[in-house]
Amino acid sequence: MASDHGPSIKDDETYEALRDQGASKHKAAAIANAQASPDQHPSEAGGHAKPYEEWTKDELYGRAQELDVSGRSGMTKDELIRALRNG
Repeated sequence: MASDHGPSIKDDETYEALRDQGASKHKAAAIANAQASPDQHPSEAGGHAKPYEEWTKDELYGRAQELDVSGRSGMTKDELIRALRNG
């Protein structure tokens, strides 16, 4: 049985399964909460944003900052892309 991770986690079972698979706490929470919401469909292909390769380094850095990617300030554009894709 899944533990209760508090009100910030909407689907404890999915959260625990993702953490067991190696997902970060942030990524597991985001996916678990999206799956618990009838308005969101995380398994559907999104594809509305342009690929990271078309982003500027500043845009990539800003996204890395939003996701709290550590070491982002010293990363090249290619390193930022890899970090963002690997969560």
